[in-house]
Order: sequence, then C-alpha cells, then structure tokens
Amino acid sequence: MPGATIPVKYTADGENLSPPLSFDGIPAGTASLALVCEDPDAPLFTFIHWVVYDIPGGATGLPEGVPPDSTLPNGSHQGMNGWKKFGYGGPSPPGHKPHRYVFRLYALREGPISEPGRSAKELRRALEGRVLESAEYVGTYGRP
Repeated sequence: MPGATIPVKYTADGENLSPPLSFDGIPAGTASLALVCEDPDAPLFTFIHWVVYDIPGGATGLPEGVPPDSTLPNGSHQGMNGWKKFGYGGPSPPGHKPHRYVFRLYALREGPISEPGRSAKELRRALEGRVLESAEYVGTYGRP
C-alpha cells in the first residue's frame, strides 16, 4: 500500500535487506527496466538508496536481499548509492521524523544502459528518450 511504513527489516536499523519488489503492467515493447530509490526528505539533498538498471524487460520483480554486487545473475547492473557503494542501502533517517522513500521504476524501449557503477544522475541522463513509462511506490520510515 503506497505510503505504508517500511518494515524495520529493510532499514539500516534492521537487517538492511533490499525489500522484495514485484512488477506488473510492464508495457509491451519494454527492452529493459531501471529502478532508483531515493529519500527526498534528506536534510541537505535527495539521498540515493539504490540504483539498478539493465533489468531484463520480462522481469516480474526483484527478490528480497539482492546482493550488493555490481552485476547480478540476471545481467542487471547496480549503480552507486549515496554511500558510494553498490546495491541497496536501507533507510536511516536522522532524528525521529519519518522520511519518504520513493522507488521509481522505468520501463525502457532500449537496453542495455551500460556497465555497472552509474550514479542516479548519470542513469537519468542515460534514460533520456528511452522511457516508455514509469511508476513509483512511496514508503515511509522514521526511527522510534
């Protein structure tokens, strides 16, 4: 459910696992998918928690606990998160005010994008002119 609280298991306060994601309604003609997870409520700038691209167009989701590898078994690549590491980095907002975590999925008419290690900014430049559709899910998390 959009706006739901992200379980602690998927945060830096828990196991810091990437959450399982399922994709449906992928448009016909999708060659590949890309995903960016970001925190627009971070104090100084939008903080990037996850960048994944070159996900096969026929994928139906990502499993829980995607390893922090630059290249995944299905050929997907992971970019650099805000900690300058590959893979997912779970929510860890400062203070006690809940933050929004936006998971944005892009369906692309072309693929692949490139080698692993792209930043979210570099990925978005590479997406220009390739996006068929996009969708987003927003979860929230605040420390008790």
